[in-house]
Amino acid sequence: MLTKRYAAKFENLDEIREYVADQARAAGFDEKAVYAVQLAADEAASNIIEHAYEGQKDADFQLRCETSKGRLIMTFRDHGRSFNFSQVATPDITADLSERKIGGLGIYLMHKLMDEVVYKVTDSGNYLTLIKRKD
Repeated sequence: MLTKRYAAKFENLDEIREYVADQARAAGFDEKAVYAVQLAADEAASNIIEHAYEGQKDADFQLRCETSKGRLIMTFRDHGRSFNFSQVATPDITADLSERKIGGLGIYLMHKLMDEVVYKVTDSGNYLTLIKRKD
């Protein structure tokens, strides 16, 4: 298990994707699962940067990756603005692009790509846990 700290900047997304890919490969995930983990981590980190820390400078967040019983568990922790995860509407992916509402696609993708997605707010921060099981 390794916890890394990242400045809340979009420039760090490549490093985050590489870190989670390395962890997934080390745990024996195939390349399809590695890609899913990378995309979900990218969406999670982007949401933290864009929404939790919107307008804040010098903010950071932590990402912990661990493997247990054939699962890769990624936990993001930030101290930014929280939100009600359950109230994010599922996007209408069948609607014409010009008619689609902006937002909500990242959370939708996380749910589609990962086996479990859990968000909780505590006194010690906001926690987003993404779990991928080996097929």
